Amino acid sequence: MKDFTTYFTMTEKDVIEYVQKKLDIFEQNAELECREIGDGNLNYVFRVVDQNSGQSVIIKQAGPVARISDAFKVSPDRNRIESEALKLQGELAPGFVPKVYSYDPIMNCCVMDDLSDHEIMRTALLKHKKFPLFADHITTFLVNTLLLTSDAVIDHKEKKALVQKFTNSELCEITEDLVYTEPFYDCEQNDVFPETREFIREEIWNDSKLALETAKLKFDFMTKAQSLLHGDLHTGSIFIKEDSTKIIDPEFAFYGPAGFDIGNVIANLIFAYVNASFTIEVQETKEDYMQYIQQTISDVIELFTKKFLHAWDENIKERTASAPSFKEWYLNSILEDASAAAGLELCRRIIGIAHVKDITSIENKESRALAEKICLTAGKTFILERANIRTGDDFVNVLLQSVRKFIEGEKFYDSSKSHSIRTTG
Repeated sequence: MKDFTTYFTMTEKDVIEYVQKKLDIFEQNAELECREIGDGNLNYVFRVVDQNSGQSVIIKQAGPVARISDAFKVSPDRNRIESEALKLQGELAPGFVPKVYSYDPIMNCCVMDDLSDHEIMRTALLKHKKFPLFADHITTFLVNTLLLTSDAVIDHKEKKALVQKFTNSELCEITEDLVYTEPFYDCEQNDVFPETREFIREEIWNDSKLALETAKLKFDFMTKAQSLLHGDLHTGSIFIKEDSTKIIDPEFAFYGPAGFDIGNVIANLIFAYVNASFTIEVQETKEDYMQYIQQTISDVIELFTKKFLHAWDENIKERTASAPSFKEWYLNSILEDASAAAGLELCRRIIGIAHVKDITSIENKESRALAEKICLTAGKTFILERANIRTGDDFVNVLLQSVRKFIEGEKFYDSSKSHSIRTTG
């Protein structure tokens, strides 16, 4: 029997022993079964089920190296950061994150709700499912976690203590390298689709203006401790079903520019849009689904704006923040950062080593190359024109303009209609 007083990377058998010895969750006569289900780049995720009662939990363990590559040496402390981030997010945005039962600093693992009745959002969008409540849910989460952890609302000393608590140097370095640096030059670690390489060289790597703007954005990311971020909020970090949205995996959490999380959500909706355009064969079905994604993109921006302004009026405590027009300035700066983050995510997922299945699953090489060029063109525009992108329609129009540059006819659904905002109230 292991005593779990010294760290080691657990196997499925070890996890069952760990549960029996260290946790008081299951009945004594529980018949436990464990399966490792992690498919991410960093951690091991185990699902433990009592075969008698059906009760289950998730145990997530952080190792000293990333699963994506042994070259990434990362502190297992990220598991502490994730656990504490989930607890705080659960207080600020109840119902939108899994419950955390315990965190073990020796084994670097946390125990949390099993969300097996939900589906990973990226997987669901690749099946072209719709979630009409998603924009409402995600914007409530974003407003509550981003505004309510900022200097505008909380005591400055408390906020600085949180900055220290969530200092996440090693994972931030991964973001600084993989998102802000490597995609924008011909780095040997990049994993470029051969059919797109020359386009990338000409439009991305050889663009000195883009290099300047991404350098500015990297320094903002490193120095702008505005809000507690999730830090990696893509559709693979969201569990979803028709009436429920759960945000998972905030191991990249740290204090940074608030727009970063918003932009990542938008970019991954764009990946879903582009995937649908090349994989749905029935034109009517394709148009319907692409309109749904367009609407969702617009709704995320418009609902965030509406809820943010309302939450500002309800929660603001910093005296100087009540100056006339300050909240509008503050919101505009967040939306500008959101545009930039969307652009960075679109570029890095095409050029860098961490691709998305939305694009890699497009089997036809010509179609995939077109899909990548559309994403890169939109990404570049989001970065370079970020000062002029504010509304839901602005974000959608960047996407549609990028589509028009490469596609003619009816392959893509292109709507110039105004967008109505859906909300449950």
